[in-house]
This record gives sequence, C-alpha cells and structure tokens, in this order.
Amino acid sequence: MDGNRVLLIVSGGIAAYKVLELIRRLRERGVAVRCILTRAGSEFVTPLSLSAITEDKVYGELFSLTDEAEMGHIQLSRDADLVVVAPASADILAKMAAGLADDLATTALLATDKPVMAAPAMNVRMWEHSATQANIATLAARGVTFVGPDEGDMACGEYGFGRMSEPAAILAAVEQHFAAAQGQLAGVRALVTSGPTHEPIDPVRFIGNRSSGRQGHAIAAALARLGAETVLVSGPTHQPDPNGVQVVSVQTAQDMLNACEDALPVDVAVCAAAVADWRVAAAADQKIKKKDGSTPPTLSFVENPDILKTLSNAGNKRPALVIGFAAETEKVVANATAKRRRKGCDWIVANDVSPGTGTFGGERNAVHVIDAEGAEDWPAMSKGSVADRLAQRIATALAKDAAE
Repeated sequence: MDGNRVLLIVSGGIAAYKVLELIRRLRERGVAVRCILTRAGSEFVTPLSLSAITEDKVYGELFSLTDEAEMGHIQLSRDADLVVVAPASADILAKMAAGLADDLATTALLATDKPVMAAPAMNVRMWEHSATQANIATLAARGVTFVGPDEGDMACGEYGFGRMSEPAAILAAVEQHFAAAQGQLAGVRALVTSGPTHEPIDPVRFIGNRSSGRQGHAIAAALARLGAETVLVSGPTHQPDPNGVQVVSVQTAQDMLNACEDALPVDVAVCAAAVADWRVAAAADQKIKKKDGSTPPTLSFVENPDILKTLSNAGNKRPALVIGFAAETEKVVANATAKRRRKGCDWIVANDVSPGTGTFGGERNAVHVIDAEGAEDWPAMSKGSVADRLAQRIATALAKDAAE
C-alpha cells in the first residue's frame, strides 16, 4: 500500500477512538492519511490527536476561509485514492444516501470521484431500523463498500450488531481494495471448494449437512477481485455465482474430487467445502418404500475420498499453497492443529460451528488461521470480510514465496 492516500472521515460515535489505531497501522504501511473530523466526531477524539498521528492538518469547517484557500473541499475530496468513513454513524450514512452536503464531510463525500468505504457504528436498534437498512442498500448499489458492523456489547449497555469493526478488519479491507486495484493476484490460478456434498441414499434422499456455501463463495469472489483466475467447485447451494469466477457444480464428494483434479494445476487451493465424510455403500436405484410394520432399512457406509489430503499430496501437481477448513464444535484450535498435520496442508482455517454460533448458514464467522508458526485468532466479522482478509493473506504468502 506504500504511496497510497486515504481520506479518513471521522463521524460521531464512541468507536471514534479506534481510528487512532487504524491510522497508525495505515501509516506503518506507507499510506498517507488525511482526516476530516465532523463536529460530532470532535466530541470523541480531538483534532490534535488526529493531527499528531497523521502528521497532517485535520479539516473540519466547510466555510473556513483559510482551508478553502489552501486546499478547497473539492480538491480535498479528490486528492485521495480511497475515502474511508469510520466510524460511519447512522446520521452520516443517511446524509450520504440522500445526497446531503451540509458540512465539510458530507460535501467532500458528494464531491468525490474516488471509491468510498464505510465502517458503520451505531446502536443495534438503529442498525436494524428499516431506514438504515434502506440507506445501506442504496449506498451499496452506488458502489460504496462496507466493513462490518460487528456483533457485541455496546457502550449503551445493549448487545447486538452495530459495533464498528476492529482496526485490523478495516485495515484488511483497505489492503484488499488497493491490492485489487493493482491486480495483486494477476497470473495466479486458484481453486476453491464450497458448500456441502449430497451423498444419495436413493433417488430422492441423501446425506448432507447445513453448510450454506456462503464462506467458500465469498473466498472465490475475493480471490477473483485480486485478479486470480479462479475455479469454484461447489456442492448444492443457493448462493449466486460470484462474478468473474468459473463455477463447476457438483453433488457428491467423488464428483467434487474429480472436478478438483480436472482443475489442476493451480497455485492455491482453498478447500472450504463441508464434504460428507461417509456415503452409503450402495445407493438404491429406486426409492426405498416404507411399509406398514416394517423396520427401518439398515444403511452401510464407506468413507468418502479425502479431497484436502489428496490435493496436499498431489506430487508435482500439488498447489504451492493448500488451505483447508476445520468445522469444530470443541477444542477448536487443538483439533484443527492436529488436522493440519494429518492432512499435510499448509494452513487450516478453523471455526466453531457449535449450535448457537450461527456459523453454518449464517452471515458471520470467527476463525483461527493455523499454519506451521501457530494459530492466528481473528475477531468475529462478516464472511465477506473473512474472505477478503484471507485473500490478502494468500496474496502476501505467494508474493513472499516468489521473492524467495
């Protein structure tokens, strides 16, 4: 990100204190940060603190004669490579959606011709209100990207979605944005598996699981946005096909393995699918009929092919980076660490799918990325944010390997 410029708009909210850490991390990566601080935002952080950490002037007044003479709100709005609104209060999101321009921040947002990213932060009821959700949909349709919000305890004492994402998650989104602009994975070929597999019992029944495919599809989309030529091998899901991705639809674990082997060679394989461990040894050709007074049929099972282990031990066709997923309900990190060694893959992305977590079929995920160096714990975030952060980690790893 070295040499890129971010215009950071800080609106009102207790989460404003987090932007100091975000600025520090951006600056460490060579990003120049300039701030607009709203009047409400100045109730939580001071212009002096922002100025000290950005090493730049902080702007706040639309009708400042000096500022307009030196910079001007039009130039300020277009001088950056990316505009980030954090925290993005319900108020500023509403003004953005309505196209209002009653202060420097909203005027700059209306005048900018650069990409805009927002990190919402507000009370859970405000976030869930239909007006806020309509504003989010309007802004997303105009191309504004969102990071969060996260779920958790709030300063008001309530619990739910509305917490601003942590600086690390926002940083990852900014990194992903700039990487995509540069085509960071251009020339890389990626394979992603997603969704469940359906193992037939008879023509109308099958064995499956609750995987929605949302995480795997998001990973394929994130890799494609970074410029990778991406093949997505997907079991049955209701997820839309990601843009710019070649999708191969399959039903069973054997189908999925065949499609993965056909996709080789690839530079990176991400096995995010929840593949059934077993299948019925001999599926019936006709529907198994239930008869009055009869006992349930006895099903004999055999083990399905191990796709992750097969790709990890593919000899000269082995991808440079093989990543598996571990869906655990207990001892998440310990079990996933053992799985990484057992399968022979490079990384394992572990998540807790216990009842009540909402991971299977849900929109959010809290993962641990385990490699040879140990476990890296990521905060709970949307599955899209997990995908973006993982894609950026993959790009960094492949670039490092290429340099060596």
